[in-house]
Amino acid sequence: MPTPSLAAPVRRVIIREVRALFNDSARGQKPVPRSDNALFAPTDVTWRVHGDVIAMLAGGVSSLLLQMLHPKVLAGVWDHSNFRADMHGRLRRTARFIAQTTYGDRDDAMAAIDRVRRIHDHVGGTLPDGSAYQASDPHLLAWVHVTETSSFLNGWIRYGEPRMSRIDQDRYFAEVARIGQALGADPLPTTRAQAYKLIASYRPELIVDARTREVQRILLAQRAPRLVAEPFQAMAMRAGIDLLPVWAQRMHGLEAGMLTAPLVRAGTGGIARTLRWAFS
Repeated sequence: MPTPSLAAPVRRVIIREVRALFNDSARGQKPVPRSDNALFAPTDVTWRVHGDVIAMLAGGVSSLLLQMLHPKVLAGVWDHSNFRADMHGRLRRTARFIAQTTYGDRDDAMAAIDRVRRIHDHVGGTLPDGSAYQASDPHLLAWVHVTETSSFLNGWIRYGEPRMSRIDQDRYFAEVARIGQALGADPLPTTRAQAYKLIASYRPELIVDARTREVQRILLAQRAPRLVAEPFQAMAMRAGIDLLPVWAQRMHGLEAGMLTAPLVRAGTGGIARTLRWAFS
């Protein structure tokens, strides 16, 4: 860590860059304040799982790579968003939704959920094979929910709490099921075992095609909006790939070599410790 005389300026730079990564200053966005009237309490497992920058970044990348393997989930992004020009904006909006529903005032959190539900009601269409999709489909929402929450938890275990008890892991899934239910997802896992069983049940529906490869390329080529934050984001991208199940890495053609994973984990762990020091 920096010498005492440099510690304060270094902390300020890191905090400024991380906040810029997650908040769009052009739109006047500021970090979501932690409320005493949030949907989750400080004693809830969700509070600590969602509070770590690197674990959430890596988990977010991993969840997006999983979600896009479902052609109907991917179609909603392909047909109804400007991801090619604003993938970083999409990532920001997802991160802000998580912050609002975890730490924000209960009324603001429910308003954010209602906005997402209204958007989903107007997102639908037809896949290239002629089959229809609707973003409000509980089955598709369940895929998004279980891949997102599993990835966030995996990121936290790897980079924040390696010895997290199975009881607390189960508590996390039971807690975040409230958000999934409010969004209309079904079925919803309430334990880790149920979550992994649910993910396995979707595997026959997953594919990789030209659309998948295009969205994957754009996601992984994203650069941070500010130069200082680029190393954080670049490492989080690699860490997100590393969090994927082996079968998903193979589907994406992103298998890591035997030496790559330890290097990614060591580098990401170092960045995680630096960020915790800065925000402590």
